[in-house]
Amino acid sequence: MKVAGIILIVLGVIGLLVFGIQAANDSESFSLLGMDVAVSSANWTPVIISGAVLVVGIIMAAMRRK
Repeated sequence: MKVAGIILIVLGVIGLLVFGIQAANDSESFSLLGMDVAVSSANWTPVIISGAVLVVGIIMAAMRRK
């Protein structure tokens, strides 16, 4: 159980990094009345799923056998 938790933690962190950077780069900006306006067109679902996998991994790694 602890090994599976550690694997999920590693996958969650990698997913957050990769998909988070990708989502941050998927934004467009345009000028409106002299101001720059940024619009995000990113898909945040993979970032949320990676965060959930990370949390589940932390819970599984912290659990103790009875």
